[in-house]
Amino acid sequence: MLGRAGHLLWERFLPLRLAAPPLAGMHRAQHSHWLQRRQFGAPASGEASTTLKDLELIRNTVARFAQEQVAPGVFKREQQGSIEPALWKALFVQGLMGLEAPPELGGSGLTFTDTCVVIEELAKVDPSVALVVDIQNTLLNRAVRHFGTDEQRAAWLPRLAADTVGAFALSEPEAGSDAFSLRTRAEAVRSDFASSEAYVLNGSKCWISNAAEARWMLVFATADPTRQHRGITAFVIDQVEEAKSQGQIQVSPKEDKLGIRAASCCQVHFHQCRISARHQILGGLGNGVQVAMRVLNEGRIGIAAQMVGLAQGALEATLPYLETRHQFQRPLITNQGLQFQVAQAFAELEAVRALVYQAARLVDEKQGQESSEQLAEIARQAACAKLLAAQVACRVTRRCVEWMGGMGFIRQTPQEKFYRDAIIGKIYEGTENMQLSTIFRFLRFVHKEER
Repeated sequence: MLGRAGHLLWERFLPLRLAAPPLAGMHRAQHSHWLQRRQFGAPASGEASTTLKDLELIRNTVARFAQEQVAPGVFKREQQGSIEPALWKALFVQGLMGLEAPPELGGSGLTFTDTCVVIEELAKVDPSVALVVDIQNTLLNRAVRHFGTDEQRAAWLPRLAADTVGAFALSEPEAGSDAFSLRTRAEAVRSDFASSEAYVLNGSKCWISNAAEARWMLVFATADPTRQHRGITAFVIDQVEEAKSQGQIQVSPKEDKLGIRAASCCQVHFHQCRISARHQILGGLGNGVQVAMRVLNEGRIGIAAQMVGLAQGALEATLPYLETRHQFQRPLITNQGLQFQVAQAFAELEAVRALVYQAARLVDEKQGQESSEQLAEIARQAACAKLLAAQVACRVTRRCVEWMGGMGFIRQTPQEKFYRDAIIGKIYEGTENMQLSTIFRFLRFVHKEER
């Protein structure tokens, strides 16, 4: 069990942030003044954009929620390797799992920029909780919004906003950075009902976040191997528990991870898992790569926001110690060398935060009017934001551990947890080298166009 020392350390080094009204109250009442003037899917410019006052209200409200309902269980979650049912319920009740879904479909009707603010604030307290909110919103909800039919949106968005945890199943044992060399197969068969086609999935996925809790899965599989990446299709399993009971899906035990330990990560195996071709294909047959890349490029901005929040949380948890810890008859923070290091960390964090929100605003501005050139620009900015945010988060959290001295090397302190949590930022949703490759590819394209 978590010792009292762990609780005291967390309470001491993680100061309370600005109080704000309960999120549910803000969502229903205070939010209404801009929900009424914002059109779902409209570009985030002029009257359709979130004002700075709106963003500050969202930021303060989520910060209050994080302090009251997320912070008390951080280390217990870490030790148990799971998010408690009460917190899952609170995330749904407070509207955090359907941030951009329209209000008429049970969502909060916010923008992508708003979503990044929510992710950042949650990550300041527990990056694991920020991750599950990020996946639900930037990968799953946005995939349905971008590529779903009206019928699919009406069926799935209310569930994902209300009570259904989802998972994004792309990676495989032999398909990590080379994400589309998939071995999971979708074989066409005749369905038992009417004469429409159905598919059966066979194969395995790994590193699937939220797999242990998911009751809805977006699964990428090859339906036509002869067409290579053009044969990949996005399939939705919207009744995961039923498929499990029939032996069609098996979820392996959770991986014992270095960081982000409260968010489940499992292998998922499919055995003759039946899919309706009419209802459970997202984006059309053979368009899986398009679906995956569109939402991953946007999701990388969400991960960048998580890294920014994580680094900010580490700094806010560390500065009080530097002010109260005395060596040589004076506080540590009075040492000019340390002051310069702290200032450097804040400068880097401010710079990368600006980059992240520049990319987020671009997503909002291009909403509903995307050309291939605009999507390419989003991909480039997303890669830049994720690359630098992850690098800064690793540097800042390492510095925080060092500034704490021996205390930073002790388990169940915020600094060492943030340090471990930061490392995955260079790996998931595209490794550091994959982001560099993406950035250089666009540089070469621009260079060729100029010539």
